[in-house]
Amino acid sequence: EVVQGVLLGLVVDDRLEITNCFPFPQHTEDDADFDEVQYQMEMMRSLRHVNIDHLHVGWYQSTYYGSFVTRALLDSQFSYQHAIEESVVLIYDPIKTAQGSLSLKAYRLTPKLMEVCKEKDFSPEALKKANIAYENMFEEVPIVIKNSYLINVMLWELEKKSAVADRHELLSLASSNHLGKSLQLLMDRVDEMSQDIVKYNTYLRNVSKQQQQKHQYQQRRQQENIQRQSRGEAPLPEEDINKLFKPPQPPPRMESLLIAGQINTYCQNIKEFNAQNLGKLFMAQALQDYNN
Repeated sequence: EVVQGVLLGLVVDDRLEITNCFPFPQHTEDDADFDEVQYQMEMMRSLRHVNIDHLHVGWYQSTYYGSFVTRALLDSQFSYQHAIEESVVLIYDPIKTAQGSLSLKAYRLTPKLMEVCKEKDFSPEALKKANIAYENMFEEVPIVIKNSYLINVMLWELEKKSAVADRHELLSLASSNHLGKSLQLLMDRVDEMSQDIVKYNTYLRNVSKQQQQKHQYQQRRQQENIQRQSRGEAPLPEEDINKLFKPPQPPPRMESLLIAGQINTYCQNIKEFNAQNLGKLFMAQALQDYNN
């Protein structure tokens, strides 16, 4: 299951130091009385009593195969970033990490997207005016991981106890299931993008059709007014043509941008996956040559 939690820490100069965290409890629909905000306040109050950093600096979320570019994440990060300017979201992928590469990335919403979210106008015109594309929706923040001396000692002890065979398993190329799953997710998002393109093309056809109907209506009224004028009659009263022809609602474009961003993430994952497999192949060949 996807897990989420709160990040705690403090701002030091131009750095955001994350020193602690706690998870959101897993609760079902039956827990209607559960107050998540009250739970967070009680946790931070308890941490403050034991002299642990308790300032709220963001949140974290697990993901699988990089599937995190969603509307829910965008709305949540906007709420955090709007309330706490320095806040970030940490994305952790346990499946990629299990393949031997720590997958931990920090993201923030770009200033352009923050302005659009504040206005709550996600129409195609507003997104085009703000020059919003999937490439400039999120900005990645570089991460530097520092462990305490005790943690380093523990990791060193664990490394000594780990079997050599276990470490060699990281060089295994038997990972077609992960690649197949990533490709399947990529194809699903491409299908969703195709459906959105069909909806947008339908909207453009409806707009063009309505413009033609407006033009024909105005021409008929103009001809009728000319005939009434020749008969000495008063022209027809002015009408609000926009009330007669209500413009069709454009399909939401934010979802299309998120799908495009997710497609880009899947493509990057597949590229990294292939590069890792190539590196494993070279390493395994080097080990074989060394043993021989």
